[in-house]
Amino acid sequence: MGGDLPDKLLGVREGFRRYFTSAREGLERSGLDWSVSVSVIPQPQDEAATPLPLSDTTTLELARSRARELAEQGGDRYAFYVGTEAGLLDLEIEGRHRYFVRSWTVVIGLGDEAWGSSGSVQLPAQLIDGLDGADIPFAIPGRRRSGGMVSSLTRGGENRRSATSLATFHALSTLLYGWIESRPRQRTTTPFHGRL
Repeated sequence: MGGDLPDKLLGVREGFRRYFTSAREGLERSGLDWSVSVSVIPQPQDEAATPLPLSDTTTLELARSRARELAEQGGDRYAFYVGTEAGLLDLEIEGRHRYFVRSWTVVIGLGDEAWGSSGSVQLPAQLIDGLDGADIPFAIPGRRRSGGMVSSLTRGGENRRSATSLATFHALSTLLYGWIESRPRQRTTTPFHGRL
């Protein structure tokens, strides 16, 4: 995984564990025994404090570039390469801009790439009224040590770690769709027999 922020590392790990736990439960119901251990290896990447990207496209491009950089450097050393970033989404509805915070995760592996996002939390109007788009990324409350902006906005109900976990789970669900089945059925792709 690109970067070494503990919340992101633990979130990616939890997303993988959640995905493979649900896959294992399905396989066990089918009478198959299968277990997976998950290790997330941090890879140094520049994560200097910068304003949050102001679109899903920009956030995804950043997460993709991190994951692709790792995949190019690591080759086939690891089964998966992950980039994860938080960003803002600006929607204009009835002439009014509304801003939302969400995390995106990009997972590269098995010759493919998939994206997943967390849920979105709207920035309260009182935080951003009177600000232009360039100032919005600096108006968000929260500190890294206390779970970030999502934690501040949800009063601790969700945090950077849980948002990253959900985004990772969603990306894995897309990437591995059809590779791991809870019931045997005819496959349209080649089954995965490698090391996870």
